[in-house]
Amino acid sequence: MFTKILIANRGEIALRIQRACRELGVPAVQAYSQADRDSLPVLLADERICIGPAPAEESYLNVPQLISAALIVGADAIHPGYGFLAENADAAEVCERCGLTFIGPPAAVIDQFSDKLAARRRMQAAGVPIVPGTLEPLTTLDAAREAAAALGYPLMLKAVAGGGGRGMRRVHDEPELLRVFPVAQAEARAAFGNGSLYLERLIPDARHIEVQILGDRHGTIVELGERECSIQRRHQKLLEEAPSAALDVQTRRALLEAAVRGARAVRYQNVGTVEFLVDRERRFYFLEVNTRIQVEHPVTEMVTGVDLVKEQILLAAGAPLSRAARDATTRGHAIECRINAEDPERDFMPAAGMVTRYVAPGGPGVRLDTHLYEGYVAPPYYDALLAKVIAWGHDRGEALARMRRALAELRIEGLATTLPYQRRLLEDAAFQRGDISTEFVTRQMGGDRRGGVGGAARG
Repeated sequence: MFTKILIANRGEIALRIQRACRELGVPAVQAYSQADRDSLPVLLADERICIGPAPAEESYLNVPQLISAALIVGADAIHPGYGFLAENADAAEVCERCGLTFIGPPAAVIDQFSDKLAARRRMQAAGVPIVPGTLEPLTTLDAAREAAAALGYPLMLKAVAGGGGRGMRRVHDEPELLRVFPVAQAEARAAFGNGSLYLERLIPDARHIEVQILGDRHGTIVELGERECSIQRRHQKLLEEAPSAALDVQTRRALLEAAVRGARAVRYQNVGTVEFLVDRERRFYFLEVNTRIQVEHPVTEMVTGVDLVKEQILLAAGAPLSRAARDATTRGHAIECRINAEDPERDFMPAAGMVTRYVAPGGPGVRLDTHLYEGYVAPPYYDALLAKVIAWGHDRGEALARMRRALAELRIEGLATTLPYQRRLLEDAAFQRGDISTEFVTRQMGGDRRGGVGGAARG
């Protein structure tokens, strides 16, 4: 086991990692930027170290600064959480060269999935269905026009090094391709340093379903079921649940087997997620692999009883998969609502400011992952996530009832949040029936052509 872990993240996930470390008896040090000096993870940490100014590029994304911090405090491992450096193969490699363990897959495994086209080719070779599309990068408009004509419209234009919906556009015809290709290419180049794009067939009314996988260094790989992540806006997830209400027994078995088969093909290690699109006929297609803990991991924890963050740490230390993970079965239903510092009445414009009133929900089956407290000032520099409300029930109906109760109890005042939208969403008749797709929010909000299907949402 590690002697000390540096937590290289912030907000609720930093606090979640702290709690896992305490349960494992492993000392942890909280890294923080100057903007997060008064955040709850910093206030509750046994040890803390400042890693730079507020901008993420000068703190949470500053690899030399984080490595130096780890060495100064005597840490022998770094936990990146999600976002920031969590899927950065270069950061993982630097850690390895400096004698530090990057808590996640090895750099070589992360690198296999940083290129979306390479990942598509690997999964196709492993017998995992992929969305019809190009398998080589498109760097010129002429090449894109030729490929689009062969595939047929409508299509999704994506960044080879993409993530979070950046460099991604829906394309319905050639004039639209001519218009959006240079924009998407510039966006991809600015975000990832790589302007290469590719095309995939657009799958109408698809569901976004992901499979939680775990692998140890001894070659054992298991799945912990699937999560439904179709409620999203502009490729950003808003609500997730486990299991998916859309899958029959046969489709679920095939989907889970495909995820494990793909993971075995690349000798996957640690915690990860294999993401799929599922069409109206329950045909599924590989999207991508996320080589990190997901924001929505609590719904899987609630239905399986497996602590995924503790599992992450143990696997990174070389331990075999726990018996709990190997023998896990799904029980009941869980739903997660993300509460963001965004104003739904102003097109989800980001918000920042002081939390003047905060009341947490409770009661049977309710879990709250958050870093909020009254008087906390949410900074404008980072992701807008404030809290995750998770509700478990014996079935989906009970989980929904408990979530409605929890959201009615939750109070966050002083800044705009997505809490009112989440309350309305739970009352939507189509949502209650489970009649959803990745276009659900777009239609509900009155249309947004950028918010359609075919892309992996941020998790």
